[in-house]
Amino acid sequence: MIRDVAASYRRALAETVRHYSGWLPDAATVDGLKAEGRWNNDWDASLELLRRHGQDPLPDRDSLIGVFSGFYFGGDPLGDPLQWTGFIGHEPLLVEPVLFEQLDRADVAWGFVSGAEPPSARYVLEERLGLADPPLVAMGDAPDKPDPTGLLRLARQLAGTELGTGSSPPVAYLGDTVADVLTVVGARQVQPQQTFLALAVAPPHLHGSSLARRRYEDSLRKSGADAVISSTGSVLESLERLLAPSRLIAPSPRGS
Repeated sequence: MIRDVAASYRRALAETVRHYSGWLPDAATVDGLKAEGRWNNDWDASLELLRRHGQDPLPDRDSLIGVFSGFYFGGDPLGDPLQWTGFIGHEPLLVEPVLFEQLDRADVAWGFVSGAEPPSARYVLEERLGLADPPLVAMGDAPDKPDPTGLLRLARQLAGTELGTGSSPPVAYLGDTVADVLTVVGARQVQPQQTFLALAVAPPHLHGSSLARRRYEDSLRKSGADAVISSTGSVLESLERLLAPSRLIAPSPRGS
């Protein structure tokens, strides 16, 4: 999880639902939907909340995407980021560039499997974190999570070899949703000879409520998370405890 999307992607989801129905779903409602593990795509999540709220007919998906993008980007997604006026401007970073320097020093290959649109993912990774052409599988590059195709593709790229062989290192994936955990579960089913680790972290908006956070973390564990960590910044320490002295490859998600 690289950024806090409570006031950006999740807010755009809620405002999109309100745009069509007048109903503004609260954070607990969105968290509950995400905990089902099927609604990683926020456009589809918006449509599903509208359906459950009784909206009939449902809006055209392409039209909904336009409304959502208006809230999130507030400008042309393919245009100049300096011209964006939407919720994307309200995304606190949850890591510092030094984390990736530490991963490099530890000989951990890293990359990103993100459910975000490529312009959003590239903006955060390259412009805000200063990463030079980071390995990335973004929305549209592979089927949506929890389909493991994107994770497997990036893992092969980072490993430089086929997975499930004697020379392929363990693969660790960190995410903040049940869909992220189920992506690793699916990868194990496709490549049973490969070691995969599912790491999980609760999103920041839950950190102020011990009960809500505990319930959310329990859902991550029940879905198959090997470890639930306190923050993205502690990922290297957690990996070292779990797999030392094995060399790792560690793709990371958007954090939605």
